[in-house]
Amino acid sequence: MTDLLLVTPPSRSMVYQNLSTNLAAIEPPVWSGLIANFMRRKGFDVRMLDAEAEGLDYVRTAQKITDTNALLTVFVIYGQQPSASTQCMPGGRKVGEELNRLQFDGATMVMGTHSSSLPERTLREEPYTYVCEGEGPYTVLGLVEHLKGKRIIEDVPGLWYARDGVPHGNKAAPLIEDLDAELPGQAWDMLDMTRYRAHNWHCFEDLPSRPQYASLQTSLGCPFKCNFCCINAPFGKSSIRCWGVENVLSQIDTLVNTYGVKNIKIPDEMFVLNPKRVTSICDGIIERGYKVNFWAYARVDTINDEVMLQKLKKAGFNWLGMGIESASKYVRDGVTKGRFGNMDIIEAVRRVQDNGIYIAANYIFGLPDDTKASMRETLVLAKELNTEWANFYSAMAYPGSQLYPLAKTKGWPLPDDAGGPGWIGYSQHSFDCMPLPTETLTGQQVLDFRDAAFTDYFTGSDYQAMISRRFEPEVLHDIQGMLSHDLPRRHGQRAAA
Repeated sequence: MTDLLLVTPPSRSMVYQNLSTNLAAIEPPVWSGLIANFMRRKGFDVRMLDAEAEGLDYVRTAQKITDTNALLTVFVIYGQQPSASTQCMPGGRKVGEELNRLQFDGATMVMGTHSSSLPERTLREEPYTYVCEGEGPYTVLGLVEHLKGKRIIEDVPGLWYARDGVPHGNKAAPLIEDLDAELPGQAWDMLDMTRYRAHNWHCFEDLPSRPQYASLQTSLGCPFKCNFCCINAPFGKSSIRCWGVENVLSQIDTLVNTYGVKNIKIPDEMFVLNPKRVTSICDGIIERGYKVNFWAYARVDTINDEVMLQKLKKAGFNWLGMGIESASKYVRDGVTKGRFGNMDIIEAVRRVQDNGIYIAANYIFGLPDDTKASMRETLVLAKELNTEWANFYSAMAYPGSQLYPLAKTKGWPLPDDAGGPGWIGYSQHSFDCMPLPTETLTGQQVLDFRDAAFTDYFTGSDYQAMISRRFEPEVLHDIQGMLSHDLPRRHGQRAAA
């Protein structure tokens, strides 16, 4: 009998609408891969089901789970970014409801950023036997041992369960301190690596290579405390733990030499933080002579080391994702986003670009102190920077972020309120997207501005001229194809930015 089945439920079509067909990335499930390897090394029979990558619907996913009939089925709900766990919860629920329809009586558990943020509510509302609060490996191990009769349920750390119909939570699981020893890598061999694909922009230099893709975690957590971020919810505190340089290089070896991967995303919230560690990883890649196209996250205030930037480019880090968020220092200060001004932002962007590295800049409209004027300032700054890619987000009070309890206290309307669209309303691209309001703007006004700003930026003559200068003609064609997808929204007409 299979001891453990790790499931990534299908969510892409609901989360991304018509962008899901060929524009959105399909990423290997990082946490499923880490836990699968963790449990396999302890002697358990483990399988993975990535319904997202296999293109399964809710019914077929439930049928595969039933056919496997594992001792424990774990729904690993994270998504492609820290906030994506919440927006992927409805997909897991629909699979769980299908399992109930099939009268599946196996044990199920859900884990991820969302369930760690709201464990008791998740146990009450979602169709799972158990809920994991925390990063997961020790909880999964303990629960499998309990189901095998080797441990009492009260001794399973990080576990929530119902006792006589009443939710009960055990003590927290300790964080794994030695990642190299206990979580040495992802179980790539359990996945069909041909099913994954990179973001379109990640491959602007080689669009046909998108299917040769993987996502590689090299650290966990973040030491910063931005109010809108929920990255640290599974870890219980703001901190960062890193895999060793040799471990990271060994995993890159496997991806390149065994699976022919050409494009690698480093999903760490804070990869470009420690120049010594970053340059050591880069040196190892350079010594191997790999021609891999990497992208990773950085901050405006972590990219001052010129030698590090040169090494990043030489190693193939062709893209850095940078969180700029707002052009207003007042708005940034309101969500504890760094101590830097707009000149620092401009200088940092130009420094990166001068080293031949492209930038995917991130902006957020509708942060608590935003006004229509400050949002316009942010769009003006975005167009002035004219980076090779830009992500425009609407502010959301994600469960696990400091904004969530603030919004609840202030009575701001949220997607999970009674009568709201539910967790799918936290998806930036969904039909039911429902952003956070501000003191002067409704959530709908923020969303309208965001959608109009996206179009304004990518149709701009300066942007399209820059893309034409830096990339082959098919890239501009790809962008124009992207712009042909009009995202339906539940409410209203879009306002002009």
